[in-house]
Amino acid sequence: MNTEMNTVRLLGAAQVLVIVGALIADRLLASAVGSGSISDILVNISRNLTRMRISSLAALGQSLVIVVLGVLYYVVFYKEYKIIALVALGCFLVAAITSVVGKIGANSLIPLSQEFVAAGAPEPSYFQTLGDFLYYGVDRRGYEIQMLFTGLGFLLVNYLFYISGYIPRAISIWGLVAICLLLIPTVLALYDREFLPGAMILAIPYAPF
Repeated sequence: MNTEMNTVRLLGAAQVLVIVGALIADRLLASAVGSGSISDILVNISRNLTRMRISSLAALGQSLVIVVLGVLYYVVFYKEYKIIALVALGCFLVAAITSVVGKIGANSLIPLSQEFVAAGAPEPSYFQTLGDFLYYGVDRRGYEIQMLFTGLGFLLVNYLFYISGYIPRAISIWGLVAICLLLIPTVLALYDREFLPGAMILAIPYAPF
């Protein structure tokens, strides 16, 4: 009984840490890169190196917690629903890996931004091409894929909650609906990144879960 209660407490703590880590990482990154063209973003990064580094550390910490979360859910469900629990674990692992790959791109922007400013912010130049690839092609794309697979993992977990009856079915249905709402702009963002801000709004129904 104590082991089960400890697992439940760890699950609750891990879910909170995933959300908190995402909020910290996203807010710090947004404040570090600012807005505008890729040239503006590189200049902003060069002025906010500490925020960029802390944002990356927070995202890496969140990735570790996502792995822990997936393992804990697998431990809870694998005896009765081994295949679905294994697929959910795989989704969480893919989410964590893509997040780490994305942060490699974010960290690469730090020396690139410093070189860009030291060179006098030339435009056009290879700095913009490489910066656009690292920021939008690696970091932001990694974030979008991470959100997709994290959402799929939570979708499977809430389905397991529903069929197992471990929690009231009304709550598991709430989780399923909230995750489906979140996945809509997340999937659309893979085709057009302008849809991604909508994901943050549609994440609100899931937060109290």
